[in-house]
Amino acid sequence: MSIAKLTLDNIFPHPDQATKEGIVAFGGDLSPSRLMSAYKKGIFPWYSEGDPIIWWSPNPRLILDFSDFKLRRSLQKRIKHFTYSFDTKFLDVVASCASTKRKGQNGTWILPEVIEAYNVLHGMGHAHSVEAYQDGALVGGAYGVVVGSVFCGESMFAHASDASKAAFAILVKHLEYWGYDFIDCQIPTKHLKSLGAKEISRDSFLVRMDKSVDKYLNHNWQIENIVINKVLKR
Repeated sequence: MSIAKLTLDNIFPHPDQATKEGIVAFGGDLSPSRLMSAYKKGIFPWYSEGDPIIWWSPNPRLILDFSDFKLRRSLQKRIKHFTYSFDTKFLDVVASCASTKRKGQNGTWILPEVIEAYNVLHGMGHAHSVEAYQDGALVGGAYGVVVGSVFCGESMFAHASDASKAAFAILVKHLEYWGYDFIDCQIPTKHLKSLGAKEISRDSFLVRMDKSVDKYLNHNWQIENIVINKVLKR
């Protein structure tokens, strides 16, 4: 199967035209309109330095339904060791996700142009972050893109034990509280599966996206910690 090369418009092939590996197309740019067009169709960019932009829609797809989230007692205790915020240090979170070394990975796909592109989305209200602090220092966090009532998770990092898991737990509980439908975790990983994420077929994922993409949720991302405490007690 040949892979489509994107032109100046934002028209993507249907994800069912993807290769076995999940590649839908290549080329184009990371403009806000193209990125949001991709996410609404269940497509996301992922590529390495020196490669063209590669657009993916893997099969199977990893998602997290909030009812499946595993908030273990040990993690619930660890959550109290950090303080949290949303959208306060978005750029720092993305940069930390890019620079944090990960076992089994050589380099990062979060290149300077990717950081810039998602920071633009953040300024437009499409991309958001959750931050975890210890003794006033940023030690963990995650970021992603909101499409309707779906949070499309991009990456997370930790510079202290369990900091990323704790931040993710805070994110999950708030998204559930605010009325989101699920988190798109994109590619299956053991780490996210251990937290309750599950694999579903691409077709099932796209059906769920279609039902959620046009929903509008009106809430404030920059909230006080007291709300975080209330949500954790739910």
